Amino acid sequence: MSEQWQRGFVLHRKNYSETSLLVDFFTENDGRITLLAKGARRPRSPLKAVLQPFTPLLLRWTGKGELKTLTKAEPVSLALPLNTISLYSGFYVNEVLSRVLEHNTAYPDLFQDYLQCITNLAIKTDNIEPILRRFEFKILQALGYAVNFTHCAATGENVSPTMTYQFYQNEGFIASLLQNNQTFLGKDLLAFSCLDFSDKTTQQAAKRFTRIALKPYLGTAPLKSRELFQSILPNRIKSG
Repeated sequence: MSEQWQRGFVLHRKNYSETSLLVDFFTENDGRITLLAKGARRPRSPLKAVLQPFTPLLLRWTGKGELKTLTKAEPVSLALPLNTISLYSGFYVNEVLSRVLEHNTAYPDLFQDYLQCITNLAIKTDNIEPILRRFEFKILQALGYAVNFTHCAATGENVSPTMTYQFYQNEGFIASLLQNNQTFLGKDLLAFSCLDFSDKTTQQAAKRFTRIALKPYLGTAPLKSRELFQSILPNRIKSG
């Protein structure tokens, strides 16, 4: 039971019975939780317009079982104004969080990173790649995913900006002349280490790396947000 108001955002919602919703929230202190919003689909329900993605909320809920019940949800402000690519990128971020975060596990730092991510998506609509890549790395960090971007895993030597490195999932980056999807340039690895995604080629390399690194957490089912992106904006895919 949450006796105190808690900040949170809607990640995903689905219909439950004739009038209710099951809502996945990302909360500041309890992490990802699923709450039953009774009667939220009724035309006159105060929750109907409130339980929307990207709206900062104050939440309270009750219950001791696995499925708890939402008792209050009040918007702190209007929904963040995400449009077109930024909106679909926000859906992508929400879907990834819904897939990879453990239930009822606090991720206080990641909550702040999420707030910063969707705020930046709303105000920096012309350059969203660095925003997405930075948040993907923050997700990996929150999941306990540790990889050394500054040293060769085989020798311990400093990564050279001009050398190429092969990525091995359980080891890290090892200097190699092989060229395939697991190959990364040293300068990009050094940029990863300080979350610097200002360079276009580094952005592409970071996107390739996070797809590899997040795959074990996401599972085999395709991301619906990525499919939506491909169907609506086939020539302007920016997320994932």
